[in-house]
Amino acid sequence: MQQHHHRQPELVEGSLPVFVFPTELVFYADEQTSHKQVLTLYNPYEFALKFKVLCTAPNKYSVVDATGAVKPQCCVDIVIRHRDVRACHYGVYDKFRLQVSEQSQRKALGRKEVTATLRPSASQETPSPRPQDEERRIKEQFAESEFFEQTAFQSESRPVAGGPSLLTVLLGLVCMAALMLPTLGEQESTVPVYLHLSVNKKLVAAYVLGLLTMVILRT
Repeated sequence: MQQHHHRQPELVEGSLPVFVFPTELVFYADEQTSHKQVLTLYNPYEFALKFKVLCTAPNKYSVVDATGAVKPQCCVDIVIRHRDVRACHYGVYDKFRLQVSEQSQRKALGRKEVTATLRPSASQETPSPRPQDEERRIKEQFAESEFFEQTAFQSESRPVAGGPSLLTVLLGLVCMAALMLPTLGEQESTVPVYLHLSVNKKLVAAYVLGLLTMVILRT
């Protein structure tokens, strides 16, 4: 009986395409919610990947979980917080580099760079795309950029999680109770008919419960 071993092709260093979204992070000084951004790293491959986040200006940002792993055909969210929101940083372009490697190897199989900038206000944004000369200037600026480790800063400025709010927990309990109630049309049930929920209502409850679960996990 022959056994077929699936041999993974030899990957050349730096040749592996890296899939990250978005490719540009924009922080707004007057919007507190924009000071926290999320980069999503996708792994469409059949093998697990290790990743590392580097930055040209690590003192200005904190990266939660700057190193980690992504399972095959999965994705991971990388939270980036701007920790130095000052007017002197307006319009300055920084850069993050995501390096990925196979778990059993140290060499970087691929890398992707993401620009980051701080702007005064979202209301001052112009809808027109960035001019070509501006794109060229940014590329020239980062041609010889030095990237630094982010791991040393991930423990700083990370607020202690206060846990989910009471309202979030109560809403979650209500959704769970709704899902446990009998569905409309069930005959053998001791629960009064007016408490029987339709399938659509249960779907809404399941959707809301899913959103609440994400909120609780991120707090």
